Amino acid sequence: MRFLRTVAVSAVLALPLLLGIPHQSAAAEEKKAKSIDELAKMYDSSGCKQCHEKIYNEWDQSLHARSIFGTGRTALTVATTVKVGLMSWQYSGVKKPEDVKIKHVLVCFKCHLPQVVEATDDVAKEIVLLSIKYGDKDTKPEEKDKIEKKLSSVNIGCLICHERNAITHKWVDGFPQKNEVYGSKEGSHMDAAHPVMKKSPIMSESILCGQCHGLGPNFELENPSQCGTLYGSYLWAYRAEGGQESCQECHMRKSKLGHNMQSYNDLNMGKAAVDFRVETLGYIWRDKAKMIPQTLVKIEMINRAGHAIPDG
Repeated sequence: MRFLRTVAVSAVLALPLLLGIPHQSAAAEEKKAKSIDELAKMYDSSGCKQCHEKIYNEWDQSLHARSIFGTGRTALTVATTVKVGLMSWQYSGVKKPEDVKIKHVLVCFKCHLPQVVEATDDVAKEIVLLSIKYGDKDTKPEEKDKIEKKLSSVNIGCLICHERNAITHKWVDGFPQKNEVYGSKEGSHMDAAHPVMKKSPIMSESILCGQCHGLGPNFELENPSQCGTLYGSYLWAYRAEGGQESCQECHMRKSKLGHNMQSYNDLNMGKAAVDFRVETLGYIWRDKAKMIPQTLVKIEMINRAGHAIPDG
């Protein structure tokens, strides 16, 4: 079943995701967030901590928890994308940061903040202006701290995987509902905002991660970007060669990191992904009458990951 779902989505991508349509019923017109605070509230995961403290704390250590701010580098890259990219591209329609709209930030946010399609252009401008201000050398440290907190409030939280992106084949399995959470089983859920728990057909499948970690260029955008390609190399190299493990098996279970889901930032993950074979040969090189000791070092790197390295 895993293989069938994986191949199916690679052949026919989920139209709502590609076209930037929110992951609710197509007939339901959701009120769009007009600020970062409103968007953060729509996908606030803090209530999950009461019952799932261990998992919440694992997630809180991951870069998913700060997908827009990152270590600071992500926010600076957003600023660079606008100033060096969008503002220099003749037909982008962006002459200054205030011209930025949702369609412009999707070049980054399709993965870093997919729920941004449920916000107005004002939110795109707010994120961009804060990112630029964060990188300004004249911005004071205390102001940078406030910006970090604000940008970190919008992220890939619990409700992105366990609600919004929990179903890919919506015409077959239905549309995710706002009052439900999705996991590995059905039942009631001890949360007033999400009282129903439904089984997601993809919660343990790599296709869940593939929605953001990509097949390659985002050709549905007006200006495609080549960034997240992990899922593509996972399908066409690792799975095509008979590999059976999912993203979750390596990045959650084997790593014992759970919802922390690290990659190259974690030393053990790095060691598991790449084998190094080193061979050294010592000899004497004769240059006419002069004898010079030399060393030849042969280094072989073998990729043991289920996808290309590096990526992104």
